[in-house]
Amino acid sequence: MNAPTNPKELQLQTVEFKLDGQTIVSYEGETILKAAKRHGIDIPHLCFKDGYRADGNCRACVVEINGERTLAPSCCRSATAGMEVKAKSERAIKSQKLVLEMLLSDMPDEGFKWVGDTPAEEKKQQHGELSTWATRMDVTVRPELKAMRREQVGADYSHPAMAVNLDACIQCNRCVRACREEQVNDVIGYANRGHHSEIVFDLNDPMGDSTCVACGECVQACPTGALMPKGLIGSQTVDAKVDSVCPFCGVGCQITYNVKDDKIVSVEGRDGPANHERLCVKGRFGMDYIHSPQRLTKPLIRKAGVPKDETATQDPQNWSEIFREATWEEALAFAAGGLKKLKDQYGNKVLAGFGSAKGSNEEAYLFQKLVRTGFGSNNVDHCTRLCHASSVAALLEGVGSGAVSNQVNDVEHSSMILLIGSNPTANHPVAATWFKNAAKRGTKIVHADPRMTDISKHAWRKLQFKPGTDVAMLNAMIYTIIEEGLVDQKFLNDRANNYEALKENIKGYSPEAMAPICGIPPETLREVAREFATTKSAMVLWGMGISQHVHGTDNARCLIALVSITGQIGKPGSGLHPLRGQNNVQGASDAGLIPMMFPNYQRVDNEAAHAWFEKFWDTPLDKKPGYTVVEIMHKITAPDSDPDKIRGMYVEGENPAMSDPDLNHARHALASLEHLVVQDIFMTETALLADVVLPASAWPEKVGTVSNTDRMVQMGKKAINPPGDAKPDLWIIQEIAKGMGLNWNYQGPDAGVAEVYEEMRQAMHAAISGITWDRLERESSVTYPCLTPEDPGRPIVFDDAFATADGKVKLVPADIIPANERPDADYPFVLITGRQLEHWHTGSMTRRATVLDAIEPMATVSMNGEDMTQLGVSAGDVITVQSRRGEVGIHVRRDDGTPRGVVFIPFAYYEAAANMMTNPALDPVGKIPEFKYCAVKLVKGGKAAVVLGYGTNDPERQTVVATA
Repeated sequence: MNAPTNPKELQLQTVEFKLDGQTIVSYEGETILKAAKRHGIDIPHLCFKDGYRADGNCRACVVEINGERTLAPSCCRSATAGMEVKAKSERAIKSQKLVLEMLLSDMPDEGFKWVGDTPAEEKKQQHGELSTWATRMDVTVRPELKAMRREQVGADYSHPAMAVNLDACIQCNRCVRACREEQVNDVIGYANRGHHSEIVFDLNDPMGDSTCVACGECVQACPTGALMPKGLIGSQTVDAKVDSVCPFCGVGCQITYNVKDDKIVSVEGRDGPANHERLCVKGRFGMDYIHSPQRLTKPLIRKAGVPKDETATQDPQNWSEIFREATWEEALAFAAGGLKKLKDQYGNKVLAGFGSAKGSNEEAYLFQKLVRTGFGSNNVDHCTRLCHASSVAALLEGVGSGAVSNQVNDVEHSSMILLIGSNPTANHPVAATWFKNAAKRGTKIVHADPRMTDISKHAWRKLQFKPGTDVAMLNAMIYTIIEEGLVDQKFLNDRANNYEALKENIKGYSPEAMAPICGIPPETLREVAREFATTKSAMVLWGMGISQHVHGTDNARCLIALVSITGQIGKPGSGLHPLRGQNNVQGASDAGLIPMMFPNYQRVDNEAAHAWFEKFWDTPLDKKPGYTVVEIMHKITAPDSDPDKIRGMYVEGENPAMSDPDLNHARHALASLEHLVVQDIFMTETALLADVVLPASAWPEKVGTVSNTDRMVQMGKKAINPPGDAKPDLWIIQEIAKGMGLNWNYQGPDAGVAEVYEEMRQAMHAAISGITWDRLERESSVTYPCLTPEDPGRPIVFDDAFATADGKVKLVPADIIPANERPDADYPFVLITGRQLEHWHTGSMTRRATVLDAIEPMATVSMNGEDMTQLGVSAGDVITVQSRRGEVGIHVRRDDGTPRGVVFIPFAYYEAAANMMTNPALDPVGKIPEFKYCAVKLVKGGKAAVVLGYGTNDPERQTVVATA
């Protein structure tokens, strides 16, 4: 008898029943099938899948229950005390085998093969779980049943990622539940009745023409191969399965690579704490970028006399016109030697480094250590400066920690969710599923954003405020809560400071006064504020729509005040969560890849922290905070008389020639450097401006840890080797350090990654001291803060105190600061930039993924239909979008969720780089550019470069077409 051993399980009530004569301990309400599985007893099943709602429609799992006339589906029937169940009685087995035989008789003779170790095994498993159970139950199909097989239907190969073969469909409905109940995309349905019933996509459209977002949940759910990845048609035998973490957004989905012939042929979702097997289109179908023929495989040095083209019009595939191949010895000597020469000639302030949030914690830690101890300054930064620096600044100021208070899936305990400045279905798709699941359970979602996106369909209230008026809207809600006496006075008395200043400041921000500014009716503002204050538990989640403004820090201050005055923090379902954009934005910041902080957010100008790190690294350190990303660009073009003029730079895995604002200026700055070292996996727009390019490793090609938006430190494992002479990033960083004169000697496999991690753990002892390398190898994921090896980690923080000096939250009043650049007669529209579902960041990875490129191959500008009519354009037409800094020609996409007077452009397309136009004006506190607001004008017509096949491995599609 297997009794529960998990402490959480022991808290549940248990019952005992008999199963085939064996005493079984079941949790109260647990089904017979799940109890049997937990005790190692197999009962055939097809429509059941762990984690999904049990449907009970296949009847393969029927069992006999003493005293009952009919057989019962064990997946739906709960065990009760004293129940006597027979799963292996003659009657039960006869029924189970009959179901399997009837389903198998309808299968095509030549189906999609399933996993098998030998050709004979493959044949047996060609219909997946159905064939598996038929083999185990010794089921064969009688000829007379095969003769009655249903009419066969043709396969549907219209989708770039997935194949549909409804001949193999047993109508178990797992795909319907996957699409409608798990991912809540509502694409797959069940149509018609009786013999004509079938699975359909939307209104019986081909899958490729439907509204499918290619999350692949249906593929993972399908038990027979009726739905499957195109990459696995035929033999599904693989050489290895390697567990890792998704390399895209900050949700941190755990995955398994299926590897064959040293290539990743497919990806499965793993039951990780952040995703529970769920994935999005990027995580499931976007991994073949690593096999792109455009991968860098040899070190490259710029040819003598070849100028740097800051217009970035050079074709990255024709790099041989710009660079020559070199040995690693020559390239490293040239790279490090050029940096060291500049430092020796001009001093410590003349070098800077951009690290990456797409790499590991170990790489981030070692890179910032290199800049601080080798370059001799704190001029180190990465894309957090362009994402959530304002949020982190406000959080450090208010609650003493830059990390989230609650994990994303804690919305399960929320009665209200405020999503603001975020498009989660595109930017954090798996996180969005938890929001949609919560809405189905009755949780009230408030979606606050200038653009109404897919998540709006699930919202209780939509706050479509005018761009840049976040503070006005949030202050109006705070005003309502204070004016109507809805504050949590006990929380304020015990756990908050500066409330009176906030209360005084808010007096001029009534909903009636703010409604004309933010565009939300006062009664709606009051209704949402009351609900937030009085509901049982409310969580606030936000994206870069909050942070990427000159008033981004004030936006976040308002959110901190909102949860504090209502006591909606420090408990389940209540708190603050800035959604992280890249897979390791949280970890890279934690590891010190920012100019004013050592690891674990210890300020470089704090005497105690400074002294600790000088002793720890045995090196004198600069006491002055370094320059940020945008400031570094300005310092590159500073006059020669400026002692802080940046003359050399090391860029590891970043692409500032696409991600920085005002790209004309940023590219000019990069081209002006005396020595630029770029380390990457592709010839990016930044690499085209380099003096030396070092070929690095992609995420599936190395071992390391990353920290997701939920504060989970997670282990990524190596699945394949880097191509050609490409090297692990960690090794390259160490070689540059040695070339700069540092005596580094990290030992062990994979460039000493475990030793580097253990050093980082000491530097971040206040957060991850309990998370050893050995523990991560065993558990894959551990949440911090975690201070001892026995500590399970804290998914919810601030439950008893904040991380401030006195343990209390500091409330900081905020006033309206207008956008730096407002629309006028010459530039009457507002440009908002951001990401889209299929592409990520600057597109260097996702646009080289064949499926993602096939789904979204072309840059578009989203416009309201009424604005399109006024301009006289239709969907697909070309317009020119122009700001005071640059312009792009781009195709129009109609999107009525985008308000009038606003256009939206994703920034992943180099041929229509949105950041040519964005404003480099900075938030004075967070030092983050105002990506989310600049004035533009629209002109009908122009020229748009359509790059066909930029991300494909098919050379015939790699062409550039100019469209007038």
